[in-house]
Amino acid sequence: MNISTFPPIGTSGQAWGEKERDEWRTRQVKQRSYTDEVVGAIDRLHGAFDVAQYGQIEYAPDHYPLFAVRNRDWHADMPIALVTGGVHGYETSGVHGALRFLERHAAQYAGRINLLVAPCISPWAYERIHRWNADAIDPNRSFREGSPAAESAALMALVAPFRDRIVVHIDLHETTDSDESEFRPALAARDGKPFEPGTIPDGFYLCADSESPEPVFQQAVIEAVGRVTHIAPADPDGTIIGSPVVAPGVIEYDYRKLGLCGGISNARYRTTTEVYPDSPRATPAQCDEAQATAVRAAIDFALAHP
Repeated sequence: MNISTFPPIGTSGQAWGEKERDEWRTRQVKQRSYTDEVVGAIDRLHGAFDVAQYGQIEYAPDHYPLFAVRNRDWHADMPIALVTGGVHGYETSGVHGALRFLERHAAQYAGRINLLVAPCISPWAYERIHRWNADAIDPNRSFREGSPAAESAALMALVAPFRDRIVVHIDLHETTDSDESEFRPALAARDGKPFEPGTIPDGFYLCADSESPEPVFQQAVIEAVGRVTHIAPADPDGTIIGSPVVAPGVIEYDYRKLGLCGGISNARYRTTTEVYPDSPRATPAQCDEAQATAVRAAIDFALAHP
């Protein structure tokens, strides 16, 4: 059983206003360093990759440069693989899995496909191990025109010139026990709605785009990751986090309707990973490797099925 750890803010049944958001913000405490853990790792890539700052997030007194990494032998006539991590800052393996891919595996794709990697979309949330940004907005429901989330708007601006050249996009996420104990209760409180308890799957799974599911592609990624960590089984009702399981370890969402990061390009092959770092059957290194393996499997499939 998951017990809510979210402290009450505001009045039950009433959506938050600015006062409640301010109260929530004052409770968020920096727990780790984006500069040391992420920017430091990106700095070590300069010798082998082109690194560019594509934006800056300002939450006074803090400011966070946003970085994208791409292969040095970029070819204007070559298709692009897009990798994104840390849209939800608390989902650690999404960030470090993207960096692990760059450090250990990206070189093998030289001359075969362009790589564009944004390892940490939400640095303020990364430091506070949170799902939302400093305005209590979920960036992964904000990838749409006129986005209220600066993190989402910056990534969309980065990707816009390449939308039609991206052939594969893999967005790296986690599902954690804190989703049920903290973030879903917080969402209900913020929106003035009752909290409805759910379940947390034990294992890795994928969320495909219901508008372009590409089931053979999804299964290729699942099969590759299954050699690294365990795949989440369906709940007794045939669902994972309340969504019908359409194939082993795969559910579907409508990316663009929900404003998800996976919908920002016109890639034929797109998927969202979900690692379960709280499982007693998985280590942090295993979670990072699962993410990097998913990236490799996605790109390999796209190259084999142009």
